[in-house]
Amino acid sequence: MAMIETIKFSTFNWIHILNPSEENFDYLIENYNFHPLDIEDCRSKVQRPKIDIYDDYYFLILHFPSFDKANRFLDTKEVKIFWGKDFIITIGNSHWIVKKFFNTVKENLEAFKQELSAETSDALLYEIMERLMKDTLSLVGRIGSEVDQINYGLFNDKSQKIIEKISVTRKNVILLDTSFRPQVRVFHKFESGEIKGFAEEMEEYWGNILDYYQKLWDMIEDYKELIEGLSKTYDSLQTNKINEIIKMLTLISTVMLPMTFIASVYGMNVGLPFQNHPAAFVIVTAIMLGVLILFLWFFIRKKWL
Repeated sequence: MAMIETIKFSTFNWIHILNPSEENFDYLIENYNFHPLDIEDCRSKVQRPKIDIYDDYYFLILHFPSFDKANRFLDTKEVKIFWGKDFIITIGNSHWIVKKFFNTVKENLEAFKQELSAETSDALLYEIMERLMKDTLSLVGRIGSEVDQINYGLFNDKSQKIIEKISVTRKNVILLDTSFRPQVRVFHKFESGEIKGFAEEMEEYWGNILDYYQKLWDMIEDYKELIEGLSKTYDSLQTNKINEIIKMLTLISTVMLPMTFIASVYGMNVGLPFQNHPAAFVIVTAIMLGVLILFLWFFIRKKWL
């Protein structure tokens, strides 16, 4: 259901458009001088992260992860923001953090105004991005805990359980990597001065956003290397187990081969040693046991057992 909600500040408005309809897009076209391609990007559900810079506004598309509790996988949510001197417009089926933050500000507007560093659209954009970064840090920290659990349980847990944990965690790490890798240029534009904004003395705040991003990126890279290393270690352990099983089966086959040969020879209808001896069975059995003991002694001496 399409919905337009507005929060009015003294110098700008925050407009939140959830599940925009064509009527909502017509409203934006009629009331704002947005580029037609930006409107088309809003119509599309999947876009690459970017920031378009114009004389009187910026258009941001950012990707942030969201946790799906049903299947334990992360999902990527797009955050689309029009940012001008007298407006912030968040549009689309945004990340739940944006929705929750909008409702919180709406319910406690006067208290929030006191918390803002300055009542400007720049300050509000910083607050939105900081909350998204903090939520992402929490999710990445959860991934780190899962990596630690895999590390601790690698030699103890059942194979199927470890395979599942590695598979889920690897998929989540890959999603984080593919989500944040294309955004490095976007966030560096804040630090480089390419994005000047509309308020003064925001450089430290944009630098803080970049610090969040760098910390996230470092954590993602670390966990990516760790999960790949743990996956290879698990594969090596499984290979070693299989090799041990094959080795044991080979030794058993080797031990049983001469006894099988002796038993099969004495099953033939031909003349054989001890065949008429009253203790023939005992003698043949003793020979077979002797061969068995000889093989076992040889294997132990070679440290194959």
